[in-house]
Amino acid sequence: MTKCPLCGGSLDWAGLIEQMLVLENANEIFQDREKFMKTFEGFVFKCPHCGEEFYGRNLPAKEAEKVFELLNEFKGSIDWENRKVRLRLNSLLALDTMLENWDKKVKG
Repeated sequence: MTKCPLCGGSLDWAGLIEQMLVLENANEIFQDREKFMKTFEGFVFKCPHCGEEFYGRNLPAKEAEKVFELLNEFKGSIDWENRKVRLRLNSLLALDTMLENWDKKVKG
């Protein structure tokens, strides 16, 4: 789905979110959409492919909002103790997009 803005390598949303879990108030951020989006846009992520750093504002905001919804929709989606995401966010985002497109086709 999303790609590194520098090298074009595919990024795993779970990996990106796990980078944010090191924040002191992460639990609070992941419960409030506005706080999440503001923090996400200003957060410096590191690409696992090229090792370069980039700001979250360089990633698709629409996908980030869906990730926020998915994380809050599924109870236990984040293992706070081990700072790990338990969901396959890329797969869920792809499914969500397919369902939206199908819905558009059906509704005409």
